[in-house]
Amino acid sequence: MVDYHMTGGGGVSPNLQQDGRYMEQEEDWDRDLLLDPAWEKQQRKTFTAWCNSHLRKAGTQIENIDEDFRDGLKLMLLLEVISGERLPKPERGKMRVHKINNVNKALDFIASKGVKLVSIGAEEIVDGNAKMTLGMIWTIILRFAIQDISVEETSAKEGLLLWCQRKTAPYKNVNVQNFHISWKDGLAFNALIHRHRPELIEYDKLRKDDPVTNLNNAFEVAEKYLDIPKMLDAEDIVGTLRPDEKAIMTYVSCFYHAFSGAQKAETAANRICKVLAVNQENEHLMEDYERLASDLLEWIRRTIPWLENRQPEKTMNDMQQKLEDFRDYRRVHKPPKVQEKCQLEINFNTLQTKLRLSNRPAFMPSEGRMVSDINNGWQHLEQAEKGYEEWLLIEIRRLARLDHLAEKFSQKAAIHDNWTEGKEAMLAQKDYETATLADIKALLKKHEAFESDLAAHQDRVEQIAAIAQELNELDYYDSPSVNARCQKICDQWDVLGSLTHSRREALERTEKHLEAIDQLYLEYAKRAAPFNNWMGGATEDLLDMFIVHTIEEIEGLIAAHEQFKSTLPDADREREAILDIQSQAQKIADINHIRLASGNPYTSITPQTINSKWEKVQELVPKRDNALREEQEKQHANERLRLQFAKQANVVGPWIQSKMEEIGRIAIELNGTLEDQMNHLRQFEQSVINYKPNIDALEQQHQLIQEALIFDNKHTNYTMEHIRVGWEHLATTVARTINEVENQILTRDAKGISQEQMHEYRASFNHFDKKRLSALDADDFRALLISTGYSLGDAEFHRIMASVDPNNSGSVTFQAFIDFMSKETTDTDTADQVISSFKVLAGDKNYITAAELCRELPPDQAEYCISRMAPYHGPDTVPGALDYKSFSTALYGESDL
Repeated sequence: MVDYHMTGGGGVSPNLQQDGRYMEQEEDWDRDLLLDPAWEKQQRKTFTAWCNSHLRKAGTQIENIDEDFRDGLKLMLLLEVISGERLPKPERGKMRVHKINNVNKALDFIASKGVKLVSIGAEEIVDGNAKMTLGMIWTIILRFAIQDISVEETSAKEGLLLWCQRKTAPYKNVNVQNFHISWKDGLAFNALIHRHRPELIEYDKLRKDDPVTNLNNAFEVAEKYLDIPKMLDAEDIVGTLRPDEKAIMTYVSCFYHAFSGAQKAETAANRICKVLAVNQENEHLMEDYERLASDLLEWIRRTIPWLENRQPEKTMNDMQQKLEDFRDYRRVHKPPKVQEKCQLEINFNTLQTKLRLSNRPAFMPSEGRMVSDINNGWQHLEQAEKGYEEWLLIEIRRLARLDHLAEKFSQKAAIHDNWTEGKEAMLAQKDYETATLADIKALLKKHEAFESDLAAHQDRVEQIAAIAQELNELDYYDSPSVNARCQKICDQWDVLGSLTHSRREALERTEKHLEAIDQLYLEYAKRAAPFNNWMGGATEDLLDMFIVHTIEEIEGLIAAHEQFKSTLPDADREREAILDIQSQAQKIADINHIRLASGNPYTSITPQTINSKWEKVQELVPKRDNALREEQEKQHANERLRLQFAKQANVVGPWIQSKMEEIGRIAIELNGTLEDQMNHLRQFEQSVINYKPNIDALEQQHQLIQEALIFDNKHTNYTMEHIRVGWEHLATTVARTINEVENQILTRDAKGISQEQMHEYRASFNHFDKKRLSALDADDFRALLISTGYSLGDAEFHRIMASVDPNNSGSVTFQAFIDFMSKETTDTDTADQVISSFKVLAGDKNYITAAELCRELPPDQAEYCISRMAPYHGPDTVPGALDYKSFSTALYGESDL
């Protein structure tokens, strides 16, 4: 009996060597052949078909396995085809020695592959020994078709059997336990085909009691659709008690090799799907960032011109409306934009972290939409906002002053008009031409009194002119009418002056002809005129409007008013004295039966006028008292508003400052796991959110202060603007700190970093962060790397800095540091791996077609690849060929699509 088997050597599977199992199988097989010729028949057919499945690639085949390998030529050709290597040149002679030499070359090649052939010599093959020839072919099949099969750490026969069991496990009536009787009913063959190509087999229609039909169906489908030649006869398998194991193994191995390519393609497709899914998600995040950044920048662009508009309104109501619009902007429109800006920065940081974790290049937003551009625009917005609020308050104060001056101008102008009424006619009359001497003297005295009154009124005219000038300087909207009225008063005043001078000259010319003048009337006129002017001034002062902003100012006015009231008794005595002069004149006239004229010739001021004006003063004094008292109460109310705001602001301001210090400490401390830190930060964030009603209450107090036109507060150093900026900064800092810890968790989970490593990274980083800025400069970062074991030259350090600081800011954040450390210690997908995966899908070609992509990838990702792959222009191109290499490198930023 011939004995041939494989033993240890380079490249032989350990499963072929352990426990001498294959040797035992070979010996059993030889003994069985001697007893069962049916097995030899099965092996002849199977091995012949197996050889022809490879020889046809070289354009030839064999008919008789005993005879066609005798000259060694087709045997050498078979080995070249299945190994892909060149054998020594065969000898073409017809002599026996030439044939033996050719067969020996083939056997030497088999032996060079680590296969030891026992008892198989070239002479037996040349002589046509069937059993030796079949044994040699089986050795070749074992080495080149079965040995390299590996499934879950099992190989060769055990690996092939495990593969069959796994693939047929879901099918009813199939239980593969060996390579002989488990295959007799044909269901196992059909199950293998249906598992990989379900459209080829209607498995549910197969019957276990019809093995011949089952076997022929599987053989025909495999030959027609899978390019697996028919190596077995259904009748031989069914008619044999125990089908030949090696024939079955040879045929089943063809199924394994036919379907293993599909499994590789599935693995390659899964890898590409994973890479494309990450890339599509990142692109969606980039598009979202671009849209949100555009919307925010557009809002900033529209808002800044509104805040920079310094066109003042003409009335106080219009300016108050502007202030109300600004309050709406601060309360309603701006806060959501603050949230959008913060969320945009968080999304940007998260996107960059995901890109780093997936080994993609950093995201660079389109021009003008960088985070720095948004920050610059936001800074410009806040500068315009601050200037706008200051301008509004200044304008409101200016308009309040203008309204006060305009009202004062109108009052003084009206008083002046009343005073000047009829004066021109009086000065222009020539009554002195027909008057008596007494009348002339009286007219002269009267004129002197008028001049005194005119001089006293000069101050009022100058005040009117000064008020008009101030209104012009403060850009009063109705300045033209004010100027016209002021000019009219000045022109009239010049005319009065000229007329007064002319009349005096006329009276003086006539005076030398006149004698006697009633001294009593004269004294009355002289004392009545200044007293009348005093009452006129007092009335004007009592009617004068006032505007104050502090308690001190109103108390000053009250003190001045009290001083004025203290002069009233003396004024009353003066009034009675003046009236007594008139009474004396009337008494003298009555005693002497003198008929007096209808009035005092020296003055137009009658006792009735003095009494009327005195009653007016007496009436205005209590009204003035009430007005000053009401203003004093208002100022006290304003002071209470100041104190209420200061009390709350002096609590909120230090609270915000303490929270900013606390979040700074949390950001650098190493208390517990990242999840513990996140829980701590969430609790901290909730405490900040819970404090928001205090900010809102302070906003309400601030609104009351602004509505009361209170412009300063000596009880606190905190303004509402300080509180707002501090609050917004605190909320933004909390959100950024939470985002940093979220990114650390994301990095830790994605890179497999342990909690201890994360603590060690944070402790090392904090040790060198002496300035507590949460960032290291280049020198501190170099010291940190050296402390972790890096030996750095300048070139290597510059390479690392370019990686952790791509924007060349000169500082390295903790997130960039852990990204670097995790990248140094972990592995990620690369462009070369993706290229290799595409090459599998393309069947080892340098290009891939749209049909291949649609067949191997999901529809959306196949369309994604087709839309972005450039046409392939290589020498072996075909219509519709796509370049998957440039596409793969572009995914990782190594070239442009």
